[in-house]
Amino acid sequence: MRLDNKVAIITGAGSGIGRETALLFAKEGAKIVVADIYEKGGEETASLIKKIGEGYFAKVDVTKREELFQTVGNTLNKYGKIDILINNAGITQDALLQKMKEQQWDNVININLKGCFNCIQAVSGTMINQGSGVIINASSVVGLYGNIGQTNYAAAKAGLIGMTKALAKELGRKGIRVNAVAPGFIVTPMTTNVPEKVLQTMRDKTPLGRLGDPLDVAYAYLYLASDEAKFINGAVLSVDGGLVI
Repeated sequence: MRLDNKVAIITGAGSGIGRETALLFAKEGAKIVVADIYEKGGEETASLIKKIGEGYFAKVDVTKREELFQTVGNTLNKYGKIDILINNAGITQDALLQKMKEQQWDNVININLKGCFNCIQAVSGTMINQGSGVIINASSVVGLYGNIGQTNYAAAKAGLIGMTKALAKELGRKGIRVNAVAPGFIVTPMTTNVPEKVLQTMRDKTPLGRLGDPLDVAYAYLYLASDEAKFINGAVLSVDGGLVI
């Protein structure tokens, strides 16, 4: 197993990409902390994990630092270490610039960017003491190339890329690898309200001729989390079917 006996905290693991990642990691031998703000989805994921491996649900709001530090403490009490952090939690609140409310900006930045900072601070002390660890941040092709109506989201995801590269240099010396994944258009619960016309446009623009599946991203997380990627640090891996070649 590629993650045998590893301990992974995965935020936003109650649905979509996070859930598929949690299940895949469990199949590969990792012990999973399903960190999510939504109890129903988080408990469902944890229940699915227990059929194939080991893990538990922790209700976590990534904007609340005390909850994150408590989750880290609970994880250490239960498993004695933390090997992997997947910063997967995120939201969208799209609007054109002139119509974007300040609260929409603040919500997306606080969850998608500051939330990742909070999570990394919470686990970094443990990883530094261990002399090892892997941190993977969920960016987006929007963070690389922008998108109309997503000023807040693009800013947050671009900020994550900068943070990834800075921390790869800062924490790499401590034995901790920090990388990012930049998904393209992935079919998840977040896309259920997107008009079919828009989805078809994205399919047409993607050289592989389809939209992404959550497992496409989960496998990218798996590779970067595994020892197969032990010399990859500060990278941004696009998982977009060639959308932005």
